[in-house]
Amino acid sequence: MGKKVTVLGLGIEGVDLVRYLAAQGATVTVSDSKSPEALSSRINQLENLPVSFSLGENRVEDMAAADILFVSQGVPLTLPAVEAAREQGVEISSMTKLFLKLCPGPVIGITGSSGKTTTTALVAAMFEVAERKHVVGGNIGTGLLGQLECITPETTAILELSHSQLETADKGPHIACVLNVTPNHLDRYSWDEYMNLKLRILLEQSRDDIAVLNLDDEVACSFATEALGSVVWFSAAGVPNGERTACVRNGVVEWRQGTVDTRIVALGEIPLRGQHNVYNVLAAVAVAGAAGLPSEAIAKAIREFEPVEHRLEFVAKVGGASFYNDTIATTPERTLAALSSFDERIVLLVGGREKHLPLEDFAEQTVARCSAIVCFGESAALFEEALASAAGEAKSDLPIERAETLAEAVETANELAKPGDVVLLSPACASYDAYDNFEERGEDFRRLVRELANAEAS
Repeated sequence: MGKKVTVLGLGIEGVDLVRYLAAQGATVTVSDSKSPEALSSRINQLENLPVSFSLGENRVEDMAAADILFVSQGVPLTLPAVEAAREQGVEISSMTKLFLKLCPGPVIGITGSSGKTTTTALVAAMFEVAERKHVVGGNIGTGLLGQLECITPETTAILELSHSQLETADKGPHIACVLNVTPNHLDRYSWDEYMNLKLRILLEQSRDDIAVLNLDDEVACSFATEALGSVVWFSAAGVPNGERTACVRNGVVEWRQGTVDTRIVALGEIPLRGQHNVYNVLAAVAVAGAAGLPSEAIAKAIREFEPVEHRLEFVAKVGGASFYNDTIATTPERTLAALSSFDERIVLLVGGREKHLPLEDFAEQTVARCSAIVCFGESAALFEEALASAAGEAKSDLPIERAETLAEAVETANELAKPGDVVLLSPACASYDAYDNFEERGEDFRRLVRELANAEAS
């Protein structure tokens, strides 16, 4: 490559980028606002590479002096240092943009406000059962550039793509799936900006490409007007018109190709809780069907699928109550989906860093569904106020408690729970008030619950 590049943000993508760019002969500078101590594990992964580190702040000179600035996902493109680089004519790129340019095989891209990881994992499982060469990466937590050397024209890359990864992408995947588009990240984008970021997955496709869209989601459905290639629909509410569709009919997931309807699985065979996971299965069936996978492999992968961690994940029983980790629920809508997945009484743990999303409907439905609620973290007061107001309107004496930390929230929830209850961490908020990511929050929850279970057993 021989160019001077700066990698902004030393997360999983940043490490992947630095390794790849250094191997290509680029002169690499890493910029991150975190301290060397906070990034020590990432820095250790880059040991012995010819890389310069500029840590503790994002310095304008590191960006503006580069030939190419690679921005990791989640880093705002509105940062003053990024704006300064753009004004200097520096090319702005990303791991996703570079991978889509270099990948020699077909790409499947999956995006949406919720369900991306589960759907991506389901599609990957279907490719595995079908014995089709593939790699998995993107927002699912695996770097992509390090996998390029094992990707051939016959290898399918299955990518989970977040809105921020799509922000810099300038090439569409061969199969682009939009699961749903609901309010999210309104602390950083307007609603129109957020919708347009999701739409980007279709805009650079060709007429030979495929858009897989949710007929039951108003926004995702509207994207069909922008699709240059063919559209494959999926729906749980009806049987879509189209040459290729996935739907539910008489309690069975079906795949239609032309005039042939093929039974895939009965709804009772899906090993995942909740209606939202029915949609994830339908989307995966539509993507795999569009990719030409045999129905037998698709069905077998669904039946044998193991839930992805941190998504309605059973942790342990304590005092006869079942504790579930749904830390992935970083929006009110995802929490409502989790609540609808259980018939039992629920003690809900909610809180973290809120995203300026509306809470009225969430509070009303949550108060009607839960037996107790514990609000924790930075947004505890905000949620407590919204929930107390809804409880007052409903003339409900629902216990609504407040805790500073997740540890305190778990202790309080354990005191409130009765045998047969579900204690559900489904926070409706981001984790950044106390954790680096939602996974770290989920891991802490698991630790806290297992400590309670162990104490009970001893």
